[in-house]
Amino acid sequence: MNQRLSFWEKLSYGAGDLGPAIAANLMVVFQLIFFTNVAGLNPGLAGTVLLVGKVWDAINDPLIGVLSDRTRNSWGRRLPWMFWGAIPFGVSFFFLWWVPQFTPDPAQNQWLLFWYYVLVAIAVNTFYTVVNLPYTALTAELTQDYDERTSLNSFRFGFSIGGSILSLILALVIFQLLPNQPLQQYLVLGGVGAVLITLPLYWCVGGIYPRAVRAERTRRETTQETPMPLWEQVRIALRNRPFLFVIGIYLCSWLAVQNTVAIIPYFVKNWMGLTDQAFTQVVLAVQVTALIMLFVWAKLSETLGKKQVYGLGMVAWIGAQTGLFFLQPGQTALMFLLAVCAGVGVATAYLIPWSMIPDVIEVDELQTGQRREGIFYALMVFLQKIGLAIGLFLVGQALELSGFIKTVAGQPEPIQPPSALWTIRVMIGPLPTLVLILGLVFAYFYPITREKHAEILLRLAERKAMGSAESPEG
Repeated sequence: MNQRLSFWEKLSYGAGDLGPAIAANLMVVFQLIFFTNVAGLNPGLAGTVLLVGKVWDAINDPLIGVLSDRTRNSWGRRLPWMFWGAIPFGVSFFFLWWVPQFTPDPAQNQWLLFWYYVLVAIAVNTFYTVVNLPYTALTAELTQDYDERTSLNSFRFGFSIGGSILSLILALVIFQLLPNQPLQQYLVLGGVGAVLITLPLYWCVGGIYPRAVRAERTRRETTQETPMPLWEQVRIALRNRPFLFVIGIYLCSWLAVQNTVAIIPYFVKNWMGLTDQAFTQVVLAVQVTALIMLFVWAKLSETLGKKQVYGLGMVAWIGAQTGLFFLQPGQTALMFLLAVCAGVGVATAYLIPWSMIPDVIEVDELQTGQRREGIFYALMVFLQKIGLAIGLFLVGQALELSGFIKTVAGQPEPIQPPSALWTIRVMIGPLPTLVLILGLVFAYFYPITREKHAEILLRLAERKAMGSAESPEG
């Protein structure tokens, strides 16, 4: 099969990450502040909802990854999951932004709201995995070309970052059209978001269907399939040394991204003294810069290599996070400049780890004689989500322990105590900086270069050409 994809195929593949990106970005940016400032949950309960949703999201990843690996369908292994999961994903997302009134008793209503959001979060995260995990596993199936995978991921994350930007613009427009109506603002945001989440998934399925089917046919003809228990697959995957470094790189990058995004609303509003629109504009500055730099980094990686590009991006990003800690109220222009610097690095967090993971899968194929894209992507996302769940839970708990005062809908914004402001600054500066430095260490030791990958593909091609039953390498 031709390893080069057409522009339309890349565009269609990229569109598959638009809906999940819209959903993920709205949840990361607005969910915690929606729970505390609109639904009226205390920060501890709000953080617990996020923890439960993410832990469940992580648990279902390996299950759906293995099930998609074992799917037998004329459409291939991945597309049926995306097709049937798209609508339930959109519907469950809508109900995440509804604030039902169960009882006039505030204390009782608080707990009923908590359990409602726990159940809805479980549903949303289940269907997110149903559509997104099979989608991500397609990268390794559509092409084996080292640079073509980076190009394919640049389209994917172009749509992903574009979806994040679109979600923020959508929020800005809705908030301006419905001023001082937080319940209606978020309900409309959930409804419009649900539609935008669903439709691009069908574009993706239709656009890549022919190539995905051909790739699946080729895989069946050239790859041995031996059913293996889930935990045995997990054990083998975790013995893959390059895979462990990719997990470390990705986990550190996304801990920094999503924990920073979760705390930015509090930083901009409570420390900098700016408006809801201002923190949305800050996130937009990061995302627009990341979108532009995504294609710059993709091109540079063809000459510099993936590790080197990641290192350059981290330098800019670490500088930005450090600068945010020292930022003072009134330094609004500098805040936006730091947001742009952060976007330069964030682009590499999108692009590089996901461009590395298909290469790791070929290492596994060389060692075992099988291709298990689903379990590798599932494990990567599983560990990432466990880390993020713990991180977001700790954000909520840290705010509560610091004496953070929640906002009650319809009442003025409270003045936060110095302890809460200090906690917010630490969570946006020193903590992400330390995590990003650890990610750089993992990237330094990642062993697969372009030359090493070419050698792996050559050995795989020789094995298939000989048609031998060569025993797996240790």
